[in-house]
Amino acid sequence: MLHKLHRISALIIGTYAFFHIANHLMTLYSVSLHFEFMEGYRKFYRYPPLETLLLICIAYQATSGLYFIISRWKQRSDFFVKAQALSGGYLSIFLIIHVTAVLFGRSVYSMTSNFNYAAAGMYISQYHFFFFLFFFLAVVAIFTHIGSAIHWLCRDRLSIKALNNVSTVFIFLGIMLGGLIILSFYWSFY
Repeated sequence: MLHKLHRISALIIGTYAFFHIANHLMTLYSVSLHFEFMEGYRKFYRYPPLETLLLICIAYQATSGLYFIISRWKQRSDFFVKAQALSGGYLSIFLIIHVTAVLFGRSVYSMTSNFNYAAAGMYISQYHFFFFLFFFLAVVAIFTHIGSAIHWLCRDRLSIKALNNVSTVFIFLGIMLGGLIILSFYWSFY
């Protein structure tokens, strides 16, 4: 039952994350396009019942993911099984920190959590490297987690070579998209 709920909440969070990453990638074309898309998208996901559902899913995903890692770490031997656990652990920590920072900035300081809010950390010298890794590894972790999950879920349908190839493509896609998002935070395209 825990796994089923974990997968359901992953689908909800994954749908949100798809649009969130796509929104960040829009900055490669223009920041104004990013802002325009975000304003429209926020009307949907910040609708109180939907935002509450998303926050509940994030809390459940983070805690259940950490539980799965701790309770089953010794059973993990395959590269992609370990990659799924490690990327899931990072995502749990990332979600807790990132969502808390966004909600804190929004509720305490009435700040708009947009591209400028996310990119601001890149320009604070003592936190520069932290934010670079923080956001880059989050994107890599999402795609690693998905690729590793596909490796597990399709193990009876595909050959090991095909599974390894698909999972590896997801990891490299995460590295590429994470790098592009970080470059856009640095305004490298403007």
